[in-house]
Amino acid sequence: MKKTGLLLFALCLVTLSGIARNESKKPEMPWDNGKLKVSGNRRFLQHENGKPFFWLGETAWLLPSRSNRDEVDYFISETKKNGYNVIQISVLHTVRAMNVYGHWALPSGFDFKDMDQSGQYNYWRHVDHIVEQARESGIYIGIVCVWGTPVQQKQMTVEDAEKYGEFLAERYKKYPNIIWFIGGDIRGDVEPGIWKALATTIRKADPDHLMTFHPRGRTTSATWFNNESWLDFNMFQSGHRRYGQRFGDGDYPIEENTEEDNWRFAERSLAVDPLKPVIDGEPSYEDIPHGLHDTNERYWQAEDVRRYAYWSVFAGSFGHTYGHNSTMQMLRPGYLASFGAKKPWWDAIHDKGCQQMKYLKKLMLAFPFFERIPDQSVLPGTNGLQYERVIATRGDDYILVYNYTNRLVEVDPAKISGAKKRAWWYSPVDGQVEYIGEFDNGKKTFIHDSGYRAGNDKVLVITDAGASYVKDNLEAVESK
Repeated sequence: MKKTGLLLFALCLVTLSGIARNESKKPEMPWDNGKLKVSGNRRFLQHENGKPFFWLGETAWLLPSRSNRDEVDYFISETKKNGYNVIQISVLHTVRAMNVYGHWALPSGFDFKDMDQSGQYNYWRHVDHIVEQARESGIYIGIVCVWGTPVQQKQMTVEDAEKYGEFLAERYKKYPNIIWFIGGDIRGDVEPGIWKALATTIRKADPDHLMTFHPRGRTTSATWFNNESWLDFNMFQSGHRRYGQRFGDGDYPIEENTEEDNWRFAERSLAVDPLKPVIDGEPSYEDIPHGLHDTNERYWQAEDVRRYAYWSVFAGSFGHTYGHNSTMQMLRPGYLASFGAKKPWWDAIHDKGCQQMKYLKKLMLAFPFFERIPDQSVLPGTNGLQYERVIATRGDDYILVYNYTNRLVEVDPAKISGAKKRAWWYSPVDGQVEYIGEFDNGKKTFIHDSGYRAGNDKVLVITDAGASYVKDNLEAVESK
């Protein structure tokens, strides 16, 4: 009896010790897999240990200047719940930027030597808090160093850019969750000397974090900086205009009536040598007027932001950034709304489009990641224009086809391995999966029985019948 009691006591100690170890074990963070780097095939991002990284970005440009600490904490917490792993912010949206605590970003201009005073929660300590809270939540922060407008207005010199770049790099290079954005809604040929000075200064002090350039609407960084050693991946801004909206931009480097075709920018960026990964860093925002400036226009809806996301990724982008009119400007009572925004950001982060982006990330991570290529040859018929455009991407043994209008589409499954295939419908709205059936090789047409209409978007999933990706990774979906 005594021996039994001692044995039970020992087992209890072992069990309690294991529980204590499990409770004290911190959850894995993305950077535990090593820093982010460009994949070997130059088309994706990955961690140093080879784990794929699908970028799902949320846009909060004015988070540093318009939100207090509690709001930052809540926003980051909800953003994590929504499935995002990158938040894009602008730390110097204007040269005279001030935060909600009344602290200037540049109290002494571009002289940073006395920036941090003991006991003072200054502008940059608030930015520190954003970065640190994101780190605790496993989220990367994409830092736009300075927005394009003050640079275009000549409020920054090359010397200023060098001082500022050194300050930023020295302050934030210690954090594992930083991604540098040079530029900010501006063409790369506007003050290119300043952008290069800022980029090279940061890169010299911080060689360990990825860097890109955020360009003007309907342009790509590949146009100006693809050969620059500091540019790790390209970014394009497909912008907020509807087909046919031009508004006298002057140099408008796209074809007439292709304004919404963000897939074109992915294709063009990937066609430039040397090959670099690409992403749409600013597509049309949810709940913003078509074309931005006329609040009597229609507003972009959830189905529109889904279309931009799937078009871009299926055309070859390594991830996607979502945006909402209210959230990107961190709108709340007391601030003047831009672009017809009406709701506070804490309501906007629960809008449909914002909630639905996680199903794209789930889909792309369900299949072998690095072998995926855009391949329109799996669609042998004549493709449609504008909203009728169907876009396909595939790996060695799977095909994904995005169809915005749910029109009849012909697919050639012989482009992937396997004498027999299986097919499913995947919903970008809620991540639900519907089994279609098994069939032999040979061209086959598909249409979902819910009917043809814009916004009734579906993803057709076809795999080698022997593959188990759908069963293993997609059938257990989150509730709406």
